[in-house]
Amino acid sequence: MNWQNTLYALPGILIGLTIHECCHAFAAWKLGDSTAKDQGRITLNPLKHIDPIGFLFIVLAGFGWAKPVQFNPERLRYPRRDKAIIAAAGPLSNLVLGILFVQALRFMLASPWFDMAAHENLVLIVFFAAAINFGLFIFNLIPIPPLDGSHIVFSGLNISWEVQMRFMKIGMPLLFVILIAQRFTDLTILPIGRLAHNLLFFFLGGG
Repeated sequence: MNWQNTLYALPGILIGLTIHECCHAFAAWKLGDSTAKDQGRITLNPLKHIDPIGFLFIVLAGFGWAKPVQFNPERLRYPRRDKAIIAAAGPLSNLVLGILFVQALRFMLASPWFDMAAHENLVLIVFFAAAINFGLFIFNLIPIPPLDGSHIVFSGLNISWEVQMRFMKIGMPLLFVILIAQRFTDLTILPIGRLAHNLLFFFLGGG
């Protein structure tokens, strides 16, 4: 992604990460744990959710992270089920955002009153916001720790905390190796971009 495209992508990145983390916090609160709420994470203020280093990685390398939402499993009413719901809340919020941005894009493209030439920058911002949120949805469902998909799988299989920690130790390095390899080579191990592109045009086409 060149620098001009990165500028177009920034609003979508900020919105996607902020609402993603906010939904994790909101889900935890509704399921009985107020840890994230007490930390001020149920907010649409990006400064509460953006990790400076993780955000820099997104801009420079095309992948990164936000501040993880903390919660206490012992406060949850049904810990095994609720941990999966909390984990799923973030990616699902990105799916919804992606669909909403696509609908906005469809409206702009179809409206006879919308001047595409005069608002080209807005169209590109909305397009990138849709693509990025679909990408966040797909990426975070990958079952490699510490991504949300791994927590959903761990909860579904009722894997012990000790075993989860062993996976956590290898998950982050493995994920970095895969992402760096994809970034700087022609390898496609995780076809996130292609899947996000397909999802975007599926909804853009009215599917």
